[in-house]
Amino acid sequence: MCGAAREVPRKKWREEFSRWFDWVLEEAEIYDYGRYPVKGMGIWLPYGFQLRRRIVELIRDVLDSTGHEEILMPLLIPETLLRKESEHIRGFEGEVYWVTHGGKEPLDIKLALRPTSETSISYMESFWIKSYKQLPKKYYQIVSIFRYETKATRPLIRLREVTTFKEAHTVHDSFEDADRQVAEAIELYKKIFDELGIPYVISRRPEWDKFAGALYTVAFDTVMPDGRTLQIGTVHHLGQNFTVPFEIRIQLSDESLDYAWQTSYGLSDRLVATTIAMHGDDRGAVMPPNVAPIQVVVVPIPAGSEEERKQLQEYLGKVSEKLREMKIRYHVDDRDDVRPGRKFYEWEARGVPVRLEVGPREARNSTVVIARRDTFEKIEVKLEELPSKLQDVMEDIRRNLRERAWKWLRSMVKRAETIEEAKRIIEEERGIVELPWCGREECGLKLEELVDAGVLGSPLEKPEWVNGKRCPVCGRPAVTSIRVAKKY
Repeated sequence: MCGAAREVPRKKWREEFSRWFDWVLEEAEIYDYGRYPVKGMGIWLPYGFQLRRRIVELIRDVLDSTGHEEILMPLLIPETLLRKESEHIRGFEGEVYWVTHGGKEPLDIKLALRPTSETSISYMESFWIKSYKQLPKKYYQIVSIFRYETKATRPLIRLREVTTFKEAHTVHDSFEDADRQVAEAIELYKKIFDELGIPYVISRRPEWDKFAGALYTVAFDTVMPDGRTLQIGTVHHLGQNFTVPFEIRIQLSDESLDYAWQTSYGLSDRLVATTIAMHGDDRGAVMPPNVAPIQVVVVPIPAGSEEERKQLQEYLGKVSEKLREMKIRYHVDDRDDVRPGRKFYEWEARGVPVRLEVGPREARNSTVVIARRDTFEKIEVKLEELPSKLQDVMEDIRRNLRERAWKWLRSMVKRAETIEEAKRIIEEERGIVELPWCGREECGLKLEELVDAGVLGSPLEKPEWVNGKRCPVCGRPAVTSIRVAKKY
């Protein structure tokens, strides 16, 4: 029962992913998108909000356990603050929503709806942070951000209001300690993604595509069911690029004064989107049990006689009691006007990990039928065995989803040594292609043009397989590899 689970055919889910994703969000009542009269903004429905809440709780648990402190910054940022760091404002200026009036009166200084908070928190840190004894300091908030996205918007993937933006901001007394924080942030993100069963590749973004105002950016990307890559998390070493203009000067241990060093790292609604997309199948979503809004749905199988109906109702009470004792998030679907088959369809679309089927036969025998959402396998167990069996099944579902997702990602990362081979793979198979690279920016940009794909970046460490290889653009010896893909 808890061995390797069989693979479920998922043709439509992959080949028609865009339509599938929109259908799941609507059918499972997760997110209402496209009907609110502001483009790029959607509404979390109750079931989807509970999924979002569980994922946010996971993020908070991971950050809180490592010394991060949650704060809440204002939504509005004065234009004067945004312009303090010149590279930063150049990177965001075309995406900023501006507030220009208060009522009917023009404002003296335009106010930006927060696109990100490096400038506003740096301003406040100039008041808060004075000594190395206060460091490292690790703040975070989970808020809405607003960006005037000019590309085609996609629900939860490319939005103008990102409603679940986790941004962490840290302060350090040296470049090396900020570097250490980048490494810690990478490990924290690995833990969050692993808990959700989301596979990833980690790349150092190229210089031309790093975060505006960062010394360097490290990004997590995954491959969605249609073969396109989605950036799901970023970590930035900001150096002193914000502390100098905002005068965040600290006293060091040798009593000298210097500007502090910073990092920032973010997650967004894409974490929810990827959780839904990565584990789905043709029937709908498949929720990881640890974040599923409903972990178990109980579906009664109709009884015949009045006596059987009474016995079934009493037995359903016993099953519910067992689930309450286990602190399981469960729901009993006791609608009389809906047939069991229709209920199965609806709860499968919502991705509830486990279904318990309980009818007159189970009531007589003190058993329940456990049906897995990920493989559709069923087992019958005694009621007294339900707690241990159910825990085993849910843990095995988590393992299966994680392994299945990683198997998919690994199958979608390929190597090529020529531009022609890379282009063929991108056009025919999608996914990520790694090529040898000399490390020069002009070759990376030329490669994007020749392959007609975006550059994700390079591995954090030089891969051994490029030893002795040459850059396919200029022919120089390769110093690392470069990853290209069709991106969202």
